[in-house]
Amino acid sequence: MSRALNFNAGPAALPEWVLKEAQKSWMNFNNTGMSIMELSHRSKEYEEVHNEAKDLLRKLMSIPDNYEILFLQGGASLQFTMVPMNILTEGKVGCYALTGAWSEKALKEAKKFGETAILSTSKEENYTNIPELDTSKIPDNAAYLHVTSNNTIFGTQWSSFPENLSVPLVADMSSDILSRPVNVEQFDVIYAGAQKNLGPSGVTVVIIKKDLLELSKDSLPTMLNYQTHAKNNSLFNTPPTLAIYLLSLVLKWVENEGGIEAISKTNDEKAKLLYDAIDESNGFYKGHAEKNSRSNMNVTFTLQNDEITKAFLTKAKEKGFVGLNGHRSVGGCRASIYNAVPLDHVRQLAEFMKEFQNQY
Repeated sequence: MSRALNFNAGPAALPEWVLKEAQKSWMNFNNTGMSIMELSHRSKEYEEVHNEAKDLLRKLMSIPDNYEILFLQGGASLQFTMVPMNILTEGKVGCYALTGAWSEKALKEAKKFGETAILSTSKEENYTNIPELDTSKIPDNAAYLHVTSNNTIFGTQWSSFPENLSVPLVADMSSDILSRPVNVEQFDVIYAGAQKNLGPSGVTVVIIKKDLLELSKDSLPTMLNYQTHAKNNSLFNTPPTLAIYLLSLVLKWVENEGGIEAISKTNDEKAKLLYDAIDESNGFYKGHAEKNSRSNMNVTFTLQNDEITKAFLTKAKEKGFVGLNGHRSVGGCRASIYNAVPLDHVRQLAEFMKEFQNQY
């Protein structure tokens, strides 16, 4: 069987090594006579997997001991609610940088729990760029500043983050976590749905400073209180055990590949291949994102008209490419080139783009 040329935005490609490793123990995990899916989440065998995943993530991202690592459910969408519910206390303001649809949704949820403020936005430009952020505008009673590090729909990404803030920095890193080195100590909360770079859908990683946990009130619903999960090693209720196991394998794969630095270098190569194909096309392909805001994870571009776009997508499908349709907010095409998308697959796409252009 030949593997699909998978450029889906999420759930997305998983490393082939991870799938093969999981297959080896599919029916008999560590000689238990059971699949990982059948193990009790209270068993020694599963607990080892659970803790190993946390340890690997802490090692790969250099997460200090004063941060808690939580494995939750509900995706980043639930974190849009849990962040303000837990740390937007009375009399404080939740501050947001709007860079796309997901930051808009995060803001919408925060408004249900308290006062909010928009500190920067590029909505009027249809989110073609990461807008400048004037940190001097952060109000004195700000609870936090929330950013979305990478915007899957519009193909933009923060190249650097605000520094020396007087308020906690919260980041939704669902679509670029582990894709490049970041200084975790610059952030107070990082959260990410797994289904793009961390593993399959079903588990959400939250990295949170331990002193912020004290803001979570006992009056909160038990399952929506960060302290509940921190005190119980994310085992208060049955976790998504298979997803966490596959997460642990993805982390081993990243380690085997040379760590985040090596992954980042490959990601730079992949992005350059596609952006060069766009920039050298003399306008046949047009990138949605401005050059200084381009994402290394989601390459968005349009063609000259709907007819040519349809022909491009039809021909791409015939060639085995999957997931290249652009989001309706942008139109055109989108190639999601997360960590697990092989360099060779991206090279094939770049070559196809040039061949298609020559035909027209």
